[in-house]
Order: sequence, then structure tokens, then C-alpha cells
Amino acid sequence: MANNTIAENVEAIDIADSGRAVVRHEGRVIFVKGLVPGDIADIEIYKSKRNHAEGKVISIKTPSPNRVKPVCIHFGSCGGCSWQNLDYGTQLALKQKQVEETIRRIGGITVEQTLPILGAGNIYKYRNKLEFTFSNKRWLPYEEMNEANFNQPGLGFHVPRLFDKVIDIKECHLQPDPSNSIRLAVKEFAIKENMPFFDIRHKEGFLRNLMIRDTTTGELMVVFVFVKEDKEMREKIMNHIAEKFPQITSLLYIINPKMNDTFNDLPAELYKGLPYITEVLKRRNGTELKFRISPQSFFQTNTAQANALYSKVSEFADLKGDEIVFDLYTGCGTIASFIASEAKHVTGIEYVEQAVIDAKLNADINGIKNIDFYAGDMQHMLTEEFCRHHGLPNVVITDPPRGGMHPDVIGALMKMAPEKIVYVSCNPSTQARDISLMDEKYTVKIMQPIDMFPHTSHVENVALLVRK
Repeated sequence: MANNTIAENVEAIDIADSGRAVVRHEGRVIFVKGLVPGDIADIEIYKSKRNHAEGKVISIKTPSPNRVKPVCIHFGSCGGCSWQNLDYGTQLALKQKQVEETIRRIGGITVEQTLPILGAGNIYKYRNKLEFTFSNKRWLPYEEMNEANFNQPGLGFHVPRLFDKVIDIKECHLQPDPSNSIRLAVKEFAIKENMPFFDIRHKEGFLRNLMIRDTTTGELMVVFVFVKEDKEMREKIMNHIAEKFPQITSLLYIINPKMNDTFNDLPAELYKGLPYITEVLKRRNGTELKFRISPQSFFQTNTAQANALYSKVSEFADLKGDEIVFDLYTGCGTIASFIASEAKHVTGIEYVEQAVIDAKLNADINGIKNIDFYAGDMQHMLTEEFCRHHGLPNVVITDPPRGGMHPDVIGALMKMAPEKIVYVSCNPSTQARDISLMDEKYTVKIMQPIDMFPHTSHVENVALLVRK
């Protein structure tokens, strides 16, 4: 403390991606957890780096008018909703600013029009999937530490930046009920029956993960992940949950003895009900699409905002019915299926083979005939031979992961030179970088930021690029 600097009456002027506030003091940028823009506070600067410093709050002198009381008792410990102490209107304004500044600063791009961000109708209970981790030694904040409670089990989320620490969640406002009730019932029964919780460091125990998925149609999936098979314990806890929550329509389990938590490559065994749940999305013309979701399926975790996102993609593509469309990074084919009725033909390409299997199944369920899906590495798939076989696309829709598109994929797009590119991104920084590489041939006509995850710094952005 003696070597640290105290800065008095400093004002938080912005907020960073991590949810920490930005303070300027004596020409330096300081990141401070626990402040929101507009707060005036005394802070302690405890870490200095070349380009910035880090500080912590001593006291808030004048609260910001944008500050609100967090609804969650875990706020500040759980890193899931780091903007929960910030008024939602201010959250949206900051995300709008983030998108516009990122595109301009990193991409050096002029955008003809940026629409106001599409906010979420529900800012709580908007997620359709949550994954929880069991831990034989729950994480404890300093004030709770004593010898009596040090080795208590927990079921919840990983503490930010601490892979082996899990905070025990008593309530979560991200998913509708009965999500909380199921998680609490699982934990209570497991403790009562002395079932071993997962030891994250030594990779031992029995109960490893719990996943809960729901749909707007009222279907409910619960997936237990066990470290190893123990038929007696497994059936005991699954029978208990099945009886206590008869509304579960899909109850499954996975055995994962691996060193990591990923289970996409492991079989999911059906215990009760159906091996999938079904979600419904509505096209702009009012027709409905059904999507089967299995434990390993990728599906946007905010269904209402996903529907808004896909509608915006459809609007920007503005298809007339005679176009060939490529949908890159198609996932389980949601966007491809969403716009297929508006195009002559859609070709979806995706790296993950299981996702392509799901995409084909969903197209069949919805009776979509003018669509094909292919699995493979994007940078190696978009060859001249592939385009000769499937036709040069008039429109390309691309929805890459956070890292953006590989330079070879951008090179292939520039060679194909479609009339329009609709670029969907969950990371405006990499989107800006990619668009700048296409600036020679394309103009950014319009952008639409969309808030998929209230109370977080994440923002989705849809950009329409038109060939010059």
C-alpha cells in the first residue's frame, strides 16, 4: 500500500471491453473495476504498465447518474454480467459508440449509414443455454474464508481468469425458471447423497458439468456430464431430477474423463424423453422454421435477438429470388435456412462436421430443397473448382468466429466479387480489419449493431458491403 499511488476525485469517463471503467490521471489511462462512466471517486493505483495502469476503488464520492443497483447477489464476484450496475440505455449507447469507433479507428472505413443499435426486449432471463461446473472446493471471497467452510462443494460458474475456481451460484438471472430450481435441486441432492464433486486440479470425482437448455416453445433439456460411469449414482441423481421436474422433455448424460471440459466429440446418451429440443424462428414473411437442438448443437443463446439478427441479414441481402448465395461459417444452417426461400439456391459451408449434419437435418425438417451444406476448412473450400460446380455467388453471407476471416478467405471473396457481402460479426475489431482488406472493391453501405447480451460488453454487428 505504501508504494501505491492514491488519486483523489477522479472521474470515470468510459468503460472498457472487460467492464472496467476508464479513468485518466496525470496523462495515464487507468482501468478500475467497480466504477461506471460518470462516477467521481478516490482510487488506489496498484499496478503500472507501459501503456496503462490498474486501480481499485477506495470510495465513490459522487455516484454517476448512469449507475443502477445490480439485481444479482453475485455481482462483482461472478464475471458474467459486468455491466449490471450500468443503466441499460447507457449500455446501448456505449455499444453503439464501440462499434462506430472500432470500425473507424481499426478499419479506417467510411460507413454511409449506421443504424441505432437494436436493444433487447428482455434484459434478464434472455439466455436459452447455461453450463455450470461442479467443484469440490468452491471459490470463497476473502471475507468468507475460515477453516470450517474452506472445502465446501459448489455448482456454478468459473471465476474470471481463474480456471480452477468455481463460484457457487445461488441465483442467476440469465435464464428463465426452472433453471435456478434445477441447479439448486441437483446440488442439494448430490450433497445429501455424498456424491463426489469434480476436483478441477486433479481431474477426479463424479459430477463434472450440468447444462440446461430451453426453448420458446416450452421444451427443456438437461444434460449431466459425469467424470466416469457409476450406474448406481448416475441413475439415482437422474431419477431424482426426472421425478422432481416432469417438465424436462430431454434428459441426457455424457461421460467425460478427458483433461478438458469439451464434450462435442463425446456421445450423449438419452435417459428420458427425446434426444433433442425444438426451437422456432419466424421469418420476415411470418412463416416459421423449426430447428432441432441436440446437446452438441450450436444455436444462438438469445433466441429473440437471434430472430432479429437473422431478419436484419435477410433485409440487408434484399434477395429477389434469382440469386446464388454462399453462407460461410454456416454453423447449423440457421441463416441459410432463414433466407433460402428468398434465393434461387443457398450453399452453406462450415468447418464443424456435426454442425453440417445438424444443418442438413434442419433443412429437411423444414422442407427446404434449394440448399446444400458442405463441411471443410473455409480457406481450402473456396476454390475456383468449387465455384465452377456451385456457381459464382451473387451474395455472400459470412458469420465468422471472433477471430474473423482468414486472409485466404478474404482473397477468395475478392476473386469471386459478389454483388453484396453481408458480414455478421460478434467482434467489431476483427470485422473492421477484414472489411478494410476489402475496401478496394467494396463500400460499406449500412451497419446495424445488435445487443445479444445485455449487461456485458459484447455486441453483434451486421454490415452490408456493396461492390463498387
